[in-house]
Amino acid sequence: MTALFPTYKRFNLSVKRASGTTVEDTEGKNYLDFGAGIGVCNLGHRHSDVQKALENQLNQYWHVSNLYHNPIQEKVADWLARHSSGDQVFFCNSGTEANEAAIKLARKATGKNKIISFQQSFHGRTFGSMAATGQEKIHTGFGPVLERFSYVPFNDIDAIKRAVDGETAAVMMEMIQGEGGIHMADFDFVQELEQVCRQHDVLLIVDEIQTGIGRTGKPFAYQHYGISPDVITSAKGLANGIPVGAMIAKKELRDVFGPGSHGATFGGNPLAMAAAEAVLNHVFQDDFLQAVTAKGELLLNRLNASIRQLPVVTSIRGKGLMIGIECNQEVSSMIGKLIEKGLLVLSAGPNIIRLLPPLIVSEKEIDTAVPLLRDVLAAEAVHSQ
Repeated sequence: MTALFPTYKRFNLSVKRASGTTVEDTEGKNYLDFGAGIGVCNLGHRHSDVQKALENQLNQYWHVSNLYHNPIQEKVADWLARHSSGDQVFFCNSGTEANEAAIKLARKATGKNKIISFQQSFHGRTFGSMAATGQEKIHTGFGPVLERFSYVPFNDIDAIKRAVDGETAAVMMEMIQGEGGIHMADFDFVQELEQVCRQHDVLLIVDEIQTGIGRTGKPFAYQHYGISPDVITSAKGLANGIPVGAMIAKKELRDVFGPGSHGATFGGNPLAMAAAEAVLNHVFQDDFLQAVTAKGELLLNRLNASIRQLPVVTSIRGKGLMIGIECNQEVSSMIGKLIEKGLLVLSAGPNIIRLLPPLIVSEKEIDTAVPLLRDVLAAEAVHSQ
């Protein structure tokens, strides 16, 4: 019997090592990784630049606390500010912590308490971020959630206009709902949403935990929409597997989080910052991001040509290297069969196969993965008839 809490439904795969886009299990079998640690290892496993940065930092210092200046924090914060609409950065340890910080900042800055988010959204599992999550299954069993959160249908501007009032502190959204099913925000909706927020003195918080750090071919996914959020949250791909989170906000909000207002003992840990600096130095380059865009289009085209007409597939959607394959039945058994064939993928709800390959994936690896998906989905279609 394991000493671990059973909080994860694990597949029958025990990892021994990983490198690049390949994961090796304890039996010596190799897998092509199209999950990237749930969108974390954007540069693949054990990227040489990240590993070198970590080794260098290990030989300097690991932790001294945020009571002293940590120059590498300044470097990473500058990277994030220069490539976003924000100016100030707060470092923490995870995406849910980054969203928790954003919720606290919004309430403190505005003096208002109501926060609007969207049905099928996912923002984390602490009490604040869980309350912001528009999925009942995330709330179940934990008693009353934090008050003054409401959920409106995604891409419904009329619902937003009805929900926003004088007590609304912020609207919180994902540009692509990841855990909720790879649902993309409509361009016109996002444009009008920003206008509504400005008209009513409401902060716009964009959760870029999964979509940020190059995943969609831009530093952050909101940059496809021509808007300027007040607050952006980031984690997952930021340090390529070393735990980190960041909340990025505009300079007008700087003094809201003064000394003693918020904190995180391990936030901005030097090892995480070393990894993050190496990641951003690599990912936030125009040629790298252009390559992500091209590979995302290639993958989407290959999928549409190969599997779109299969009876089990109802739609394929996504942006960059964040793609969902919606099926007309539950996908858990299909994911298990893909793992048996040597391809690691994810789900996004019961009926959607989610693909989040490392951003360094090659055309050859895409051309390896797509036939495996086709074989499993085609077999499932025959089996279900």
